[in-house]
Amino acid sequence: MFVNSCLWKSAKTYAETWPHEYIVRDRVDQDKFVQLVHHIRAHGCPAPFYQTSYIYFNEDGRLYWTMGAPVGETTIINRCREEDSYEQRLKDRSLPESKI
Repeated sequence: MFVNSCLWKSAKTYAETWPHEYIVRDRVDQDKFVQLVHHIRAHGCPAPFYQTSYIYFNEDGRLYWTMGAPVGETTIINRCREEDSYEQRLKDRSLPESKI
């Protein structure tokens, strides 16, 4: 599976507030990257992140999302553990004090 073959990089800037990982389009198989973007958008569900909404695809306890740019302009795919998602942290009352 493509996501398991990628070397996901930890987002250090948000390590304390929003731990997640990402892959960059030009560092992986670009055809598979585009296929994953399409898959996320076709099979994911919109969900909030503060006042913004993203399409999240849930697979094996992880959420995958992009920032919503057109597919041709999308350069990053993010993922986080379900327990680190906005919705779960909202339920747990463990949101960071301020928005990113």
